[in-house]
Amino acid sequence: MRKRIKSLLQSTLKVEDIILETPKNKDFGHFATPVAFQLAKVLKKAPVQIAAHLVPQLEKLEIFSKVENINGYINLTLSSHFLDAEANTFLNKPLKFTPKDHPQKNSGILLEYVSANPTGPLHIGHARGAVFGDTLMRLGRYLGYDITTEYYINDAGSQIQTLGLSILLAGREHLLNQTVEYPEQYYRGEYIIDIAKSAMDRFGPEIFASDANINQLSDFGKDLMLEEIKDNLKNIGITFDSFISEKALYNQWDKTLNALKDKNAIYEKDEKIWLKSQDLGDEKDRVIIRENGEPTYLAGDIIYHYQKFERNFKHYINIWGADHHGYIQRIKASIEHLGYDSSHLEIILAQMVSLLKNGEPYKMSKRAGNFILLRDVVEDIGADALRFIFLSRRLDSMLEFDTSDLEKQDSSNPIFYINYANARIHTLLSKSTQTSNSSLEGLDPALNKEALDLLFLAMQLDHIIESAFNERALQKLCDYLKDLSAGFHKFYNAHKILDTPNEAMLLKIMKVVSHSITLGLSLLGIDAKTKM
Repeated sequence: MRKRIKSLLQSTLKVEDIILETPKNKDFGHFATPVAFQLAKVLKKAPVQIAAHLVPQLEKLEIFSKVENINGYINLTLSSHFLDAEANTFLNKPLKFTPKDHPQKNSGILLEYVSANPTGPLHIGHARGAVFGDTLMRLGRYLGYDITTEYYINDAGSQIQTLGLSILLAGREHLLNQTVEYPEQYYRGEYIIDIAKSAMDRFGPEIFASDANINQLSDFGKDLMLEEIKDNLKNIGITFDSFISEKALYNQWDKTLNALKDKNAIYEKDEKIWLKSQDLGDEKDRVIIRENGEPTYLAGDIIYHYQKFERNFKHYINIWGADHHGYIQRIKASIEHLGYDSSHLEIILAQMVSLLKNGEPYKMSKRAGNFILLRDVVEDIGADALRFIFLSRRLDSMLEFDTSDLEKQDSSNPIFYINYANARIHTLLSKSTQTSNSSLEGLDPALNKEALDLLFLAMQLDHIIESAFNERALQKLCDYLKDLSAGFHKFYNAHKILDTPNEAMLLKIMKVVSHSITLGLSLLGIDAKTKM
């Protein structure tokens, strides 16, 4: 709707780029434009004079019921005829968004997120980036972007070896009753014992007899953890188009290293191989091969990003934890050294989550040791509430919430409040014998402004989605759904709807509100409730 109006204004006023704003005060109309201020320098006249000249031109357009010049700003109120036509178009939109209905063509945007090490279950810290990435994909595909989602499996390096050793020692201690000595760094928690039990069921107790079996246990444990991670993600509505193994990518290490050599991007010092990352904005040069000849963690990331850019996507998005901030410049430096434009890589950082229950810190999981498991929180509050709360704040700001608040059945619980609005509308529709396809032009003048303002708000969904996606500010959609629900509840409490002369017209408006709530929640990965 906004784009149509903007285009019409530009063609009518012969101005290339008109700014269209939404006034905070509804009394100022549905839209306002400072076009007179834009033209003031060119025409060398006061904005008030220019606006006075433009208003009569705009009053001729049937889409506006009122056009006003307020100190040079032109305020625009949409006509009921136009809003009615827009409502009819809007109600033909699908109620539910399904990402799989938008097939990928291996171009456009490559979106990588989660990528948690498969050395343990997903904890609550992983969940925030996971929910954000999945929702960003949904909004992008809805807007027509071609987005492929990817999970980078960190299945190479010392952490995987440590997993295998941890399983071996847990098997010896807890299953074979042997005395063992643990190293300073190892994985602990009941899940390690569970993996050891599965390994004994699969291979027999002899699997724990020799340290030579650590690699086998590493692969076994990694595969089990990856399946659990996939299950945990599926439980909150998240799947991926592809999984990329770091271990498999090391087949391309020689190719990557040679490419860096050809670009004079590396050098040898102190028996190590260094990347010249300081030349491209990093704090210092970085080691990519240790004294023992083993590649560092950074080396795996360089291979992966080289492979990414070779796939010729137009844009690349990584969602990382905030603790990876220091990696941004070194990765971008490696991309530049490899001959690619690092500005095509966008890195979004997810801040930490602090969880409470009844005002106290949320209980850590025995199974994971010292973490709050994602699946425990989902069992506690449900996937819908988790997704909404995790999206309700900017990703780059800390998030703290009390899960007990989500048990409340009032406006303090946003997911309840939004679903309650939708359920109320469906109750109205089920009780009414009227059709909801009536024209809005005969609406009672006493209700006209309030009802049409609610309708206008309900039809802002596409603009909110576009703004949320482009600004990577997904909380805007959450805020919008709360505002829309609040607007409905206010109208519902103030006015009788059923068994009135305005029933059919009001039900049409309520149906649009429900449509926006249902589609908006669907884009957040949440199924709207029609009964409470």
